[in-house]
Amino acid sequence: MRYTVRVKPGSSKGPLVESSADGLTVYVRERAVDGAANQGVVRALAAHFGVAPRDVAIISGHGSRVKRVEVDE
Repeated sequence: MRYTVRVKPGSSKGPLVESSADGLTVYVRERAVDGAANQGVVRALAAHFGVAPRDVAIISGHGSRVKRVEVDE
């Protein structure tokens, strides 16, 4: 499945995944430095969907707060 994800890096709420009408919002504690937030997003989504982190891939938006991700369920 593919999802549109809005990322909130450096959040004290994280790691947390919330559903909304626009897609998913992922709160992660990691800052957007050297891909740390992207790794946090992958781990948070993997935990949310109950899959291994290797089954979650960021397709587009690596440098953006809005990302397209693919989850192999």
